[in-house]
Amino acid sequence: MAEQAVTANRGVVQRMLSVVGVDTLASSVWGYVDTTIKWCWIPSWLPSWCPTSQSQLQTAEDMMLRCVNSAFSKQFVPISSGNQLWTLIFSSDNVKDKTPLVLLHGFGGGVGLWAQNLDALSQHRPVFALDLLGFGRSSRPLFSSDAQEAEDQFVESIEQWRSKVGLESMILLGHNLGGYLAVSYSIKYPGRAKHIVLVEPWGFPQRPDTAEADRPIPVWIKALGAMFSPFNPLAGLRLVGPLGPTLVQTLRPDFKRKFSSMFSDNTVSEYIYHLNVQTPSGETAFKNMTIPYGWAKRPMLQRMDQLQPEIPITIIYGSRSSIDSNSGSTIKEMRPHSHVEITTIRGAGHYVYADQPEDFNHSILQVCDKVD
Repeated sequence: MAEQAVTANRGVVQRMLSVVGVDTLASSVWGYVDTTIKWCWIPSWLPSWCPTSQSQLQTAEDMMLRCVNSAFSKQFVPISSGNQLWTLIFSSDNVKDKTPLVLLHGFGGGVGLWAQNLDALSQHRPVFALDLLGFGRSSRPLFSSDAQEAEDQFVESIEQWRSKVGLESMILLGHNLGGYLAVSYSIKYPGRAKHIVLVEPWGFPQRPDTAEADRPIPVWIKALGAMFSPFNPLAGLRLVGPLGPTLVQTLRPDFKRKFSSMFSDNTVSEYIYHLNVQTPSGETAFKNMTIPYGWAKRPMLQRMDQLQPEIPITIIYGSRSSIDSNSGSTIKEMRPHSHVEITTIRGAGHYVYADQPEDFNHSILQVCDKVD
């Protein structure tokens, strides 16, 4: 029955994609599929319905990292409540005395997506890449449904991780959700952040009160938004079961192009699939931190005055990204006596580090050169 429902809705999914575009996949298409077959949500059959497992995710990650030439170690770092954060560590003897660079991925991401950056960045200082709590191979606990409490859970997990691996201070680099958490962490633990690098950060501006007046939102989008609001962003990807891997390959071919210098097969799409069909822990937390149309419930710009002025910030945008870069200019205006640098990388979209890895790596190394 469930398989028949999925088959019947494939055409609907494809038609919706042509209207809303691939970038709204998580919040619309999968939400629609989830809505249409929610009657068959039976936890007992879901693991077998989705062709995935932790071992398959591990294999997919290993495939992503097979082209990384630098020596590195990997481990589960234990934190509170029996949780663990999956971590890659690059630390050769000639750079171990320098302030480490810590990479925080964005929503739905994982350590493997830094594959084109790890070699270059780790030649000059230690690099730590971790799967955020609730994502990737890290533990997937139950988060609070309260936005502030969920954010605090993320922040505390990073601090506990830092303490366990023994880092006194860090250069924090966060993409998307990772950028939001990097600033939140640095507000609470300012002595640990030597420099913050925000790459296409999510969650900084407040949703404009005049958005509907200035740019009217079509009725059909409002209707879809109301329909999808009860569901997790990627619920549909799990509920289409065996169709999931093929849909990722079909609907997001751009990821294959982003990593074409490393892989000619479906390595990237396989990794992205297995990352996002596990238990939706961090995904649920992220949903609870948002309001309709992807805005943050607790916009970070409203708290930038709590960040100590001596902490320098670098903000990186892609010239072809749909993300509004006005937040960068606003941060610069709000911090007139602080170091705030804004960099735009030509030819890059939202996934700057994968779209133009050489330019991105060069920009990050320039930032790191300013830190001991």
